[in-house]
Amino acid sequence: MGTPETDETLESYGADIGTRMGVLMRFHEWVLVKGNRLGVAVALSAVVFALLLALHEVGIISFTNPNSVTRVASGMIAGTFSLVTLVVSVNQLILSQEFGAAGTARNRLEGVMEFRQEVADAAAIPASPASPTRVLELVVESIHHNADELADAVADHDDDAVRETVVRYTNGVQQRTARIEDRIDRSDVDTFTAVSAAITYDESWHLYVGTHLRGEYADSLSPAANERLDELVDSLKLFHVAREQFKTTYLQRELTRFSQLTIYCGVPSILSAILVGLLYADLTGPSVDVAVLPTVVSVLIVVVLSPLALLVSYILRTATITRRTASVGPSVLQKDPDEGPFEVSPGTDE
Repeated sequence: MGTPETDETLESYGADIGTRMGVLMRFHEWVLVKGNRLGVAVALSAVVFALLLALHEVGIISFTNPNSVTRVASGMIAGTFSLVTLVVSVNQLILSQEFGAAGTARNRLEGVMEFRQEVADAAAIPASPASPTRVLELVVESIHHNADELADAVADHDDDAVRETVVRYTNGVQQRTARIEDRIDRSDVDTFTAVSAAITYDESWHLYVGTHLRGEYADSLSPAANERLDELVDSLKLFHVAREQFKTTYLQRELTRFSQLTIYCGVPSILSAILVGLLYADLTGPSVDVAVLPTVVSVLIVVVLSPLALLVSYILRTATITRRTASVGPSVLQKDPDEGPFEVSPGTDE
């Protein structure tokens, strides 16, 4: 297999989240991932409220026509019922994953225990910690340590091209893992912290490069370097398993919380939609002063739309996390098929 490396980087071809720190990018990340979901939902509701009042001030919309407002209220009631029904269905889907026979529960528990033992063995400690963030920190430290040992193992290699290629790879691994360690050190201890830190590291690319180097330079590297490279690849695989485990746990809790909050907001939402219609039930016109009518109706509409704001807030985060962690193993779905630091072509068996 002839695979000479090109001039393209060995460091990362993935999302590389968190390296761009512009104001717009920070706001974008806050809305999609980092921001508190209730805070994002409140912000969306505030934007809707301000937009309604602004449109009224410039004369684009009006709140004085009873027929149009009551039609809107009827549509909002139907839409809220549909949304609540959808959320209940999502909650039932989540609950269905929790049901299982004793054998299924035992296999799940044994899988988690085996994973934690592998983390403990890689970190050379008696047992892995209970906190997901601390577990992730141990795995990242193992990756960083293995990359450092691999660089030391090839420091005296006779072939300059092989040594430089491996060192460039290990430098990229160390830089990315150091960034995650710094983020974990400055964060709180919870499942979302582990997930948000994990999605900033593109281990799929490093796993791809590691497996490629292992196959390409197996005969060129010393036994010690090959062993260090195997350990690095194994620790990258362990990181992937840890990320998927924490992501699954987090998404289950997140969607369950979303369902709970939607039910809480569903009743006030339906009542507010009914109140909007009742405000215009009098034959003489709206039952409140025309001067405050836009504000009152806008507030009620915002309450009616609160389940939708929650839906947008939570789905933005869950969809973003799922998209950024869609790669399985050394498969980088974010890139074009021909992009990468290696030119790969079919070989022949000798």
